[in-house]
Amino acid sequence: AKNKMFRLFGREQPIHKVLGGGKPADVFMWRNKHISAGVLGGATAIWILFELLGYHLLAFLGHALIFSLGVLFLWSNASSFINKSPPKIPEVIIPEDLVVNIALSTRHEINRAFANLRQIALGRDIKKFLIVCLFCHCLPSVVPTSIWICLV
Repeated sequence: AKNKMFRLFGREQPIHKVLGGGKPADVFMWRNKHISAGVLGGATAIWILFELLGYHLLAFLGHALIFSLGVLFLWSNASSFINKSPPKIPEVIIPEDLVVNIALSTRHEINRAFANLRQIALGRDIKKFLIVCLFCHCLPSVVPTSIWICLV
């Protein structure tokens, strides 16, 4: 007979294996303390930045992009002084057919939405009218209130 180990809550597998094994389980179980502390510190910094200080994600992304652009600009100009090669930045070219396909798809969807709105405005589809009323009026006013009540 197989020698059974005593495990809490009647588990048959070790927690490491239940968590998927590998590096994510090691981080979650604090087996690699440096990475686990980095993840916890990063999550705490993000929480402080967005929740306590009231910083917004869009502003953060904009500032991060401006900062990285400034670093690349300074690196490119100072590369001759610090005896390092300038950064290799790949040239990005968006194909014209991709943009045209996206524009055509977007135009088609907008025209379809206008046709549906026209049918609703002419009073021909009461079901769509009620759905639009629900999603455009009721949900934006009810959902944030209920979420706020759940958080308090």
